[in-house]
Amino acid sequence: MLLADFGTSYIKLLDTAQEGAGPRIIPTRDFDRNWRVDIATGHNGRKYADYYVNELTALARGGERLIREDCYTLLDCGSRDIKFVRYEHGQVKDMGWNAECGASMGFTIELLEKYYDLDFASLAVPALSFSVTCGVLGMSHIFDAVINGQSESEAVARFVKGIALNAYNFAGKPDRLYLSGGLCANPLFIRSFPCNLVPLGRFVLLEGLKGALALIGEHPH
Repeated sequence: MLLADFGTSYIKLLDTAQEGAGPRIIPTRDFDRNWRVDIATGHNGRKYADYYVNELTALARGGERLIREDCYTLLDCGSRDIKFVRYEHGQVKDMGWNAECGASMGFTIELLEKYYDLDFASLAVPALSFSVTCGVLGMSHIFDAVINGQSESEAVARFVKGIALNAYNFAGKPDRLYLSGGLCANPLFIRSFPCNLVPLGRFVLLEGLKGALALIGEHPH
């Protein structure tokens, strides 16, 4: 079966029929609109799939398959929004989805990296951060700081830290936090969290779709 996580900027695909093959990533703009997949989650996933799984459900199932703990919080930071699930004693205790205060945060970070030609692995975590509640609107902090003499790299680093702190607060400020999504590959973002952060990579939702295979067998279309 072909599984797909339809992100706003990237689509993650996994063909379970190809033994030993891992997931692959393609830019959303390059996706062939004539394709069909068997199971999907994510933005616009309903349009191209025979069976759709809600993103929070896929995130929760992915966490159950990857995290060997009864109590934990799993946060997903995507290009378009942020969402989390919290488990206590093996059961979902709380969850949240924020497409407004988390708007376009991942997309904006990637955009800034390319525009300013930055290497996030080499940037130090700044002592201060900007108060960022929206990725696009938060860019005004960067422009203002640069105009006032701050370096571009320092201004962007403060922006990234502000995004990390906003996501941490949204997830409930846990002492230990598991992270899902493309920002797992951003060293500055990872180091900006004030807690023990465990990156799981960008295929957690695909892992959750694997758990949906059994349900499809029980409830076929």
